[in-house]
Amino acid sequence: QVRPVESGGGLVQPGGSLRLSCTPSGTGFSIYAMGWYRQAPGKQRELVATISDNGDTNYAGSVKGRFTISRDNAKHTVYLQMDNLKPEDAAVYYCHTLGTSAWGQGTQVTVSS
Repeated sequence: QVRPVESGGGLVQPGGSLRLSCTPSGTGFSIYAMGWYRQAPGKQRELVATISDNGDTNYAGSVKGRFTISRDNAKHTVYLQMDNLKPEDAAVYYCHTLGTSAWGQGTQVTVSS
């Protein structure tokens, strides 16, 4: 099974940018669709973006036009480029191997001045 490992979270001011990375362990990365989800305190985990094995993408309406999901199969990595961040984007961001029970441990994103 491909188990995700996230990195790249941190503190950023409103309007700033961050790039999250997800480098799953295991084999077979290129055949899996991957997704980014987030969970803010007191809220349910929600979908942010997904990318299929052939690169088709899907975004939550709240991030469309600001976030970009991409993948580099040669590097076994999925990225989430987050631009024009807003305070409501603050959450723990999780990488997920779609179609499996594999989730990463999460990385904290804080958006504050």
